[in-house]
Amino acid sequence: MQSNSRRKFINTLTTATAALPFLSAINPAFATEAKYVQSLFENSLPGNFSSDDDLWAWIRDAYTVSPNIINLNNGGVAPQPKVVQDAHIRYYQYCNEAPSYYMWQILDQGREPLRERLAHLCGSDTEEIAINRNATEGLNTVIFGLNLRAGDEVVLTKQDYPNMINAWKQREKRDGIKLVWIDIPLPMENEDEIASYYIKAFTSKTKVVMVTHLINWCGQIMPVRKIADVAHQRGIEVIADGAHTLGHFAFKVPDLGCDYFASSLHKWMSAPFGSGVLYIRKDKIKNVWALLSNNEPDGSDIRKFESLGTRSFASEMAIGAAIDFHDVMGSKRKEERLRFLKNYWVDQLKNHPKISFNQPHSNNLSCAIANVAVAGKKPEEVSSELFSKYKIHAVAINWEHIHGVRVTPNVYTSTKELDKLVGALKKIAG
Repeated sequence: MQSNSRRKFINTLTTATAALPFLSAINPAFATEAKYVQSLFENSLPGNFSSDDDLWAWIRDAYTVSPNIINLNNGGVAPQPKVVQDAHIRYYQYCNEAPSYYMWQILDQGREPLRERLAHLCGSDTEEIAINRNATEGLNTVIFGLNLRAGDEVVLTKQDYPNMINAWKQREKRDGIKLVWIDIPLPMENEDEIASYYIKAFTSKTKVVMVTHLINWCGQIMPVRKIADVAHQRGIEVIADGAHTLGHFAFKVPDLGCDYFASSLHKWMSAPFGSGVLYIRKDKIKNVWALLSNNEPDGSDIRKFESLGTRSFASEMAIGAAIDFHDVMGSKRKEERLRFLKNYWVDQLKNHPKISFNQPHSNNLSCAIANVAVAGKKPEEVSSELFSKYKIHAVAINWEHIHGVRVTPNVYTSTKELDKLVGALKKIAG
């Protein structure tokens, strides 16, 4: 970057009213094109954009995905659009010109504008947002930072993510807290019934309830708000694991009613690998100890959770380009496209005698993720055959009564690719 380009970069980021500010800073020509595409989405007839492959072709072309593999494991980690890759690479090269100067005196000036963009994405106050590396780091910050004593009870499920389960087990082993396990027979179609499993487990000793916003094994969306409302009536704090939800479907974090929330931005937001966000309700920040060292580890500033030492400023600043790219589509339109893609292939197979599904049917309880099982075959056999014969990448799931292959398309996935998946599964089923 030349000096005038650097000044323009900072000025663009710090102009709160700029449209697609991070894209405009890194690639003005792409940003102009993106604004035009954004207008096409906004002016398309309701219900038409979700099934219009031509309209979504621009989104697909913005990615650099392999033409030799059909990637249907976006739930694990998603690729980034080329403009996000370019931002990451450009900022990385920029830092290497004079690291301590350009990292901490130039790029770090974009940190607060980025926090504002993340807060807008989450629907929260700017002072409730910390920038980190993934949902595991954010949730571990809360799990290990809460003031819990021996005998305090924490309610969680066997279907939660292993990293969170292991964090709670560590606190149980170290501090003598009591973990109260519930086992939910997923998938389920009734929100009140789901919530009842948690509520029945609450006692006078319950201090925290952990709710996975979306169960990654099968795509079940959980009724966080219904659980949180009852929990708060009883003085119980609520942690929501949103690893798979931010950028997947439309919601505002405060509307969940949770006290704590974390998400991985390298999943459905298509941000750089190893990027995440932590939300803590403002009045709760002072009650959570910083996971890493800070001069005020029990203070009320959300930034105490960002004391990571030297970190990748390039990766963090490129998050902004991913948010702008997401905004071209809009959260609700993106949600409807993802659900359309899931239903497109599932509907073609739902009456097959040898094929069954492990995700909810209700639109409000599922979105992009489906889990498919083939009678007489183990999930590993199905996923292996999908890749070896058809070059379709999906992941086998065997976890707490959920057995099948998880299929997660993304906005760059075409219906033609899903037609290949349908054909392959029919052949595998026999």
